[in-house]
Amino acid sequence: MISVNTNIGAMAAIQNLSATNRDLQETQNAISTGKKVASAKDNGAIWTIANKMTSEVKAYGRVRESNERAAAILDTGIAAAESIMELLNEMKGKALAATQPGLSAPSQAALAGDFLQLRNQITNVVANASFDGANMVSGATPASAISLGDAAGGNNITVAGANLSLGGTVVTVTGLNVLTSDITAGAALTAVNASITNLGTQMATWGAGAKRLEVHREFVSKLSDALNTGIGAITDADLSKESAKLQSLQVKQQLGIQALSIANSSAQSALSLFR
Repeated sequence: MISVNTNIGAMAAIQNLSATNRDLQETQNAISTGKKVASAKDNGAIWTIANKMTSEVKAYGRVRESNERAAAILDTGIAAAESIMELLNEMKGKALAATQPGLSAPSQAALAGDFLQLRNQITNVVANASFDGANMVSGATPASAISLGDAAGGNNITVAGANLSLGGTVVTVTGLNVLTSDITAGAALTAVNASITNLGTQMATWGAGAKRLEVHREFVSKLSDALNTGIGAITDADLSKESAKLQSLQVKQQLGIQALSIANSSAQSALSLFR
């Protein structure tokens, strides 16, 4: 039936062309953004999953930053402990030399002076071993190296600090330990040896803590990479497929326009009936 009021062919052509244009717009958006799911209207369920995973990745970024800060605080404490251990080793040599009976007064005084300078340097090391305001080796309650343990903030990794000041439970050498005689030198040597043993134990504990922070940092990095890979798998567009689809839809669009043009011209045939 030929009608100038109802053009069924044109309506069909318009519907097909509209569908093609929608598909073409989706493909162009995928190519321009690089994502097949760029917003909730593309795929609400997938977008929600991807958004939650993206939030997790950002949270683990904060965990990594916390871990790095804790590691820096601990590294500072370990560096201070290593310096103190070197000082104690030198003090041991001075004290041991001063235990010799019959040592001349000038030699005794020289050894005592060296011992005093080394001992006082421990105080300087302890006072300056701070990172971002945290000092793991000073005071009655030294700071601890604390890192976030997960993205939910439900647990932490804590490496406790220890007071390495003179006269503490680790460094038992005090201001009273001097080398005025072979007897006082012997007492000083005993205190130094105890300090070396205690400090070695503390450094082993901190070394294990540093390793734990390092392992956790590597785990968080790998977990973040895995999450990013998962996000990409469900949201990223396959550009090779989208490119082929774009060319196909462009041809389909041109054919749709031709079909609409043909359908619109069919009404003109009604005029030939009246010639």
